Formats: sequence, structure tokens, C-alpha cells
Amino acid sequence: MGKLYDVCALKKALPEWSQRLMLDRAEIIDETHAVAVKNLTNNEEFFNGHFPNHPIMPGVLQVEAMRQLAELLGREKLAPAEGEYIYIKSMGKTRFRRPNVPGDRIKVEVELIAENDRELTFKTEISNAAGAACDSQITLAVRPLPAPKAMPELFNGADRSAELKLNEEATKALMPHRYPFLLIDYVLKEEGTTIVAVKNVSANEPVFAGMEAPVMPENILCEIGAQAGCACVLSRPENEGKLGFFMSIDFAESLIPVVPGDQLVIVCVLPPSKSRFGKGSCRMTVDGVEVFKSAIMFAIVDA
Repeated sequence: MGKLYDVCALKKALPEWSQRLMLDRAEIIDETHAVAVKNLTNNEEFFNGHFPNHPIMPGVLQVEAMRQLAELLGREKLAPAEGEYIYIKSMGKTRFRRPNVPGDRIKVEVELIAENDRELTFKTEISNAAGAACDSQITLAVRPLPAPKAMPELFNGADRSAELKLNEEATKALMPHRYPFLLIDYVLKEEGTTIVAVKNVSANEPVFAGMEAPVMPENILCEIGAQAGCACVLSRPENEGKLGFFMSIDFAESLIPVVPGDQLVIVCVLPPSKSRFGKGSCRMTVDGVEVFKSAIMFAIVDA
């Protein structure tokens, strides 16, 4: 038997995630394998906003569970020094195959498959009693904690105005997401197949709870991009009354940390599709500098 972690040991081993643990118990089997369990119950806060009257565990929180277990397995190899932190450098081949709902118990498994100069790549999987629910390939790396050196650029054309494509109320009318899982503020504009949305990053975000140095998790950035693209697709007349479900993250890469005080501008390119599946590429910037990019797919289904 390998090394077993109860929830108290997990909080000590993963201090930055202690208030947002997605694992209840874990075991390091050997230096390349680990397994964990996460019990789902109606009392999970994220079910309040994903979705009211139809609770489903967000796909990106499944990614977070896999990420936390991968960090637990690889933390000694990555060896972050004081003033550094472990982050998802890149992610690919992420598929959301089956929903996880209150009452499910999910099994999280990770396997270390590559090492390269303080970068570790893991094959990861989540399953429930019905079978495979999610799988991904995640690369973890280390970088310095962010220390912004200037005030943000204010009132730069991306701020809220009367000319928005979708204001906050229109966005909420289209999407079932609610607190604490509504992650875009408005859609600024739409030009052909390109849409531009905005997320103001605040220190009061629930996702930052417990972080001494708050950094927006990379899996949440993927969700922000998906919500931006989905909101715009659902605003089209042919999709009135339908819902959008996150299906996959084909690729994601974090370039620069996103922190409180940043205004995140999300540019999504959504080519036309005759099927119920939509694909898009997302590019996110802060003050004109690219910070994150991803390629995603979602499904448009009847409500």
C-alpha cells in the first residue's frame, strides 16, 4: 500500500487549495500513480449555480480534481520555492463524457507520463459508477507568483456601456449559470464569427478563497472562454430556448497569470456549424497582452 491522505493531510499538502478541495481522500500508489475519491452531495456550493434545478458538477471542476491529485503526486519533483507556485501550463485532449451529479462518488486517477525540466505531464481520468466521466492530459509547471507593476488601464473601450451586444441581464436570460458559477459579465460585441466578452476579475471572487496570493485557476479560465462563446451562440434566433454544454477542451495554454484588478477581454472565433456541436478558439488578453488561449467544443441541446 502507498501513502494515504485523509482530508486533513490533503489540506496540509495542498495549502493553496485547502478551502476549495476537490478531493476527499487520496493515495499515492507509487511515484507515477495516484488515486483519489470525491463524494458529491447536494450541499456542494457549486451546484447552486451549475445549475439551479438541474445540478451537474462543472467539467472544469473535474479538471480541478485531476489537477489537485496530479500536484499531490508531483509536488516534490516540481519543488516550488518560496515565491513560486504550481500551475497548469497546458492542457489537451480533455473530454467530458458523462455527467457527475449529487449522490455520485467519483474516482480520480493520475499517471505521470513525462518529465522535463520542472514540467510534469500527466494522463488523468475521472469515473463514476456508470463509467468514464472525464479524461485529460495535463502539464504542470512552476512560475513566480505574480506581482503587478502598474495600475490597470481604465476606460479603454472594453468597459460596460449602453452599446453592449449582451448586458448582464441579457446574458443571464440566455444561460442557466448563476452564482458562484456565472463567469462572464457581458458580451461587448459580435462581428461575423468573432465575439468579444469581458470578465472583471475581483478579489471577492469565491474561487480566490484561501489564496494568500490570488491567481485565477487555469481550469476556470477555460470555463470563462466556454461561457463567452456559448452565450453568443445561444443569442442567435435558431438557438432560442436551448442550452449549451461544455464537451471538450482540445487545447489550453496559460501564458501570464490572471489576478484581481485585471479586466479579462475574451475573443472567441466561432465558425458556423450545421450540427448541434460548436467549436471555437478563445484568446484572452489583459491590457492588450495575451494571457491565455484555448480551443473548445460545446453542444447545443434542447432545454
